[in-house]
Amino acid sequence: MAQIRSKDTKPEMIVRRYLHSKGYRYRKNVKYLPGTPDIVLRKYGVAIFIHGCFWHGHTTHMRMPKTNREFWETKIMRNRQRDEISKEKLRRMGWSVMTVWECQLSPHLRKRTLAEIERLINANFLNRLRPHSPATPQLPYSIPDETPAIAAESDTEYGKED
Repeated sequence: MAQIRSKDTKPEMIVRRYLHSKGYRYRKNVKYLPGTPDIVLRKYGVAIFIHGCFWHGHTTHMRMPKTNREFWETKIMRNRQRDEISKEKLRRMGWSVMTVWECQLSPHLRKRTLAEIERLINANFLNRLRPHSPATPQLPYSIPDETPAIAAESDTEYGKED
């Protein structure tokens, strides 16, 4: 277990390279935030955790070892509880929290996962810019139906002179 790294893992490097290539600037492994998020985009108010399927107990892709099973079940359960507590603390501090699982960065899912990460970062940024009052809850960024498009023309027809 001494050879298992907690920083600069291959999944983290994939996400960091992608974000950097798209022009996002971030901090990595920010210790003063709960849970020490792997990537923090302060400008966008986003904290990203990149979890290994085994160590954080991803239910669909984790296989429990056959030896010393009780130890591993306890360890992984504690990891999951710690993750949830850290994420809740971050949300109460005003951060949007994303969890990216190692299996979501496999070659056949990678492009879609990275695009979704970028979409969520941008949506969160737009939500932070959008003014809202306590009476109207902050919703995901969208344009209301009654708002005319920017390039919309008046109700008069083209070619008709007044």
